[in-house]
Amino acid sequence: MSLESVEKQFFIAVLCFLSLMMLLCMIRGLKGPRITDRIVAVNMIGTITMAAIAILSFVLNESYLLDICLIYAMISFLAVVILVKIYMGAYNRRKHDGEEDLRRDD
Repeated sequence: MSLESVEKQFFIAVLCFLSLMMLLCMIRGLKGPRITDRIVAVNMIGTITMAAIAILSFVLNESYLLDICLIYAMISFLAVVILVKIYMGAYNRRKHDGEEDLRRDD
């Protein structure tokens, strides 16, 4: 058995492990009791996807996949920033509405 064959088998095992981790993150994202759990799960899924693309680039010896990985990193980052902005807007609106309700009661 050559070193290259062992190396590819190891990377395939790592890809299987990353797939399992992605599945667990999806479960956490769907089940998570808080919105912050969901946002972290989305971020982790993006990170795991980038790692999988980078490993595939190495296994398949295709350098263009690294460019795709970089583009995916930027899109994933923007998605998380937008989700946090939406969450913070909703949180601040609820907080502001709660303060108005307390003022009305007085």
